[in-house]
Amino acid sequence: MKRFFKPVEKEGSFKKPALSAPCASAPVDGGIAGAEGEGEAGGKPEQKDPLKFLTWNANSLLLRVKNNWPEFSRFVQSLDPDAICVQEVRMPAAGSKGAPKNPSELKDDSSSSREEKKVLLRALSSPPFRNYHVWWSLSDTKYGGTALFVKKQFQPKKVSFFLNRAASKHEPDGRVIIAEFESYLLLNTYVPNNGWKDDENSFQRRRKWDQRMLDFVLQLEKPLIWCGDLNVSHQEIDVSHPDFFSNAKLNGYTPPDARDRGQPGFTLAERDRFSKILSQGKLIDAYRFVHKEKDMERGFSWSGNPVGKYRGKRMRIDYFLVSEQLKDRIVACDLHGHGIEQEGFYGSDHCPVSLELSPETLEPNAS
Repeated sequence: MKRFFKPVEKEGSFKKPALSAPCASAPVDGGIAGAEGEGEAGGKPEQKDPLKFLTWNANSLLLRVKNNWPEFSRFVQSLDPDAICVQEVRMPAAGSKGAPKNPSELKDDSSSSREEKKVLLRALSSPPFRNYHVWWSLSDTKYGGTALFVKKQFQPKKVSFFLNRAASKHEPDGRVIIAEFESYLLLNTYVPNNGWKDDENSFQRRRKWDQRMLDFVLQLEKPLIWCGDLNVSHQEIDVSHPDFFSNAKLNGYTPPDARDRGQPGFTLAERDRFSKILSQGKLIDAYRFVHKEKDMERGFSWSGNPVGKYRGKRMRIDYFLVSEQLKDRIVACDLHGHGIEQEGFYGSDHCPVSLELSPETLEPNAS
């Protein structure tokens, strides 16, 4: 979620390289070592597609590497997800000033960017991350950006970076990574924040995005697992203080249309468009499918600054949405942070969210 309420930490010069993908389906390992194709041993049937997933808005992956990596690494080691989707990577794409950028590769054409790339690569070459292939979709600047980590035993059929998957380009600001597996599509998105005004970078941008998402889910040829920072709290149960968020204003400004009023992510207009995407796309909110009741301790994925008027104000804006065909395979969907002191957030203002599916079962042949 766009940071209106929490000061952004300064990123100074750091160290570390990144990964690059020479083509849409090629991961960038950046020299990361790890046993290729580490599969299940002992006679178990081979698992062909990922079943355990993690999504996290890191609010700067580099800052998390510098400040929170041991704790986050232990968490990932314990959870052992097959695929990890990250939003707000906030590392710039490769390419010198004024030249075309390569959103699949990390910038390394200056001493500071080379150092930052080095820091990141060192972290990703250590357990458990060295066991994953990595794909990037990056912005031109330290803004936005997404990453997809997939265990090396799994190989996507195709990886693309634009909602129109036939296109070879990336979405602006690196907002999308789509991995096609045998039995489903995995979509990782960092959805644009609605903002506070009806201009081209706020309400208008979000309306266009929501329409494109609706078009996307209506044209699917496979079941979908859609995750990430979706920047919307669907219902009142998904925010800690509904009245506070419904009446929120920036600098006293009130949008003329009542449906656009309130906290970005909790306006009636956004929530209604999200409902339409879910219903017409036949998508299930996996967390709400499992957890029916409001949970004031563990039921929110974003938490406001612990100092100031947003202290204790929380929203659930990070999701796993799955096609109806997959709902009976949902084993668990959990938010891994809790409390107004942001325990389990690992330095971000978002906590990780996980999903586990049961293996696909083959229907017996009808006689």
